[in-house]
Amino acid sequence: MSVQILLQGRISGFDEFVADAGPTEEELTGRAHWTVLLSEILPRALIAELNLSKMLLGSSGSEQFLVVLPGESRNQAEEFLVKARGAMLAMSGGHVDLLWAITENLGDWTVVRKRLNDEMQRKRSTPLAGAHSELAGTAAVPDDEYFRAFAAETRDAAILGWSPEAPARISAGQGKHTWSIGSGPGMATDSIAFARHTALSDDGHHAAAVSVLASRAEGAKVWGVLRGDVDNFGIRLRRLHSIEEHVQLSVLYKQFFAGELEVLCSLGEFWRKVTLVYAGGDDFAAHGAWDSLIALGRELQRLFQRFAEEHLKDFPGPEGKTISMALALAPQQESNVAGIYERAGQKLQLAKSIGKDCIYLLGRTLEWQQLSDAAEVKGDLTAMVKEHGIRSDYIRDLCAIYRETKRTGMPGEKTSRRTERPWRFHRRLNRILGTGRSRDFQKARNSLVADLVGRNPAHLKLRPSGRVALEWARLATEHMSSQYAAMEMESE
Repeated sequence: MSVQILLQGRISGFDEFVADAGPTEEELTGRAHWTVLLSEILPRALIAELNLSKMLLGSSGSEQFLVVLPGESRNQAEEFLVKARGAMLAMSGGHVDLLWAITENLGDWTVVRKRLNDEMQRKRSTPLAGAHSELAGTAAVPDDEYFRAFAAETRDAAILGWSPEAPARISAGQGKHTWSIGSGPGMATDSIAFARHTALSDDGHHAAAVSVLASRAEGAKVWGVLRGDVDNFGIRLRRLHSIEEHVQLSVLYKQFFAGELEVLCSLGEFWRKVTLVYAGGDDFAAHGAWDSLIALGRELQRLFQRFAEEHLKDFPGPEGKTISMALALAPQQESNVAGIYERAGQKLQLAKSIGKDCIYLLGRTLEWQQLSDAAEVKGDLTAMVKEHGIRSDYIRDLCAIYRETKRTGMPGEKTSRRTERPWRFHRRLNRILGTGRSRDFQKARNSLVADLVGRNPAHLKLRPSGRVALEWARLATEHMSSQYAAMEMESE
């Protein structure tokens, strides 16, 4: 009986490749869909080409895959991956690369995993070494026409195909080998979990442009990009004790993002206002109307918390049990969606460097509980406008208080959110919100001031969640022009 081998593949360059997309949303989505699906299609195509059982697929998705192969198939697998890597580099203009490691399936999983990681690290550290050096210098131009068409094809496709003549090209509905795609509990066991919701134009025949999605927002006509990522997902995988746990957990995360995002985006609040860029094994991205993206992020975080409590309760430690997100708003409706996607990624890294289980939103990084507090304050602010007659312009004046405290301090000194003259700010708040109205108004006003600056008038400190609430309320109560939106967004 031949010795089994484990083959682990990893796809790199995803973020750079997607962020380098052209000005159209179709190209961004097509690039993202193609790269995400490569980690699903390639291991399945390899198994099919070797005429092996589908049961040998361990895990796939999240830019990596793991398969079990008989030892005598090693050379054929290497040849397959060499061709696929060359085609990937050519189609992506050298951005998207494929590395792999192979080892015998002998010993404890922690030892096997270390051998795989060591070989992967060696290849990553010496990209020009070995038999694949002739591929590393590929400098072709990305096949943008293919990616734009691929975004439209995958929107309604039920089957994806692959052929050995073009080992990096994925086709909708045709190929030597085909697989069904879908999401949710009704999908077949061997189907590829893939979320691809697209908000359509008014005629229902094309993907809605970001400017159209912005026009569907409540309040300010602004669009943005929301990105999310599970905290310390890699550490969670490294702490698993068996290959069975590795496969089981990888599938659980992938099915969560594919299934929950597809269901959420089909709801009335999101289906015409949000388009999924991609849903990976531990992360996602979406663009759309700013207000719906905030609501989508909050609901997905709530669902992920329930998912972690139910499926990860037996795993010690907080790793992989929380999710962080970031929302970047476009300064202008005609902004490049790839540029805003990249900016959202930068803000996500900023949020994760400050803490875990948080969101970057409207210039601040907040814990999820703080975001709930901000939502309550935002509700109070909008009620002041709609029910008590406060002009929406005054919310901008309140926002200015936060911006002024950000600029306090001598050059080179660390700025403080605390002021030594709190009466000035209370006086300004009184001037903005007014004092001579009904008892209900006074009660709402006092509660709002306390939420913004704390309840100790001698030690005023402007709360980060209050700043987010103000900006949130400003967007919700104003219909800004593109020029004004650009000025305000850059102030973040």
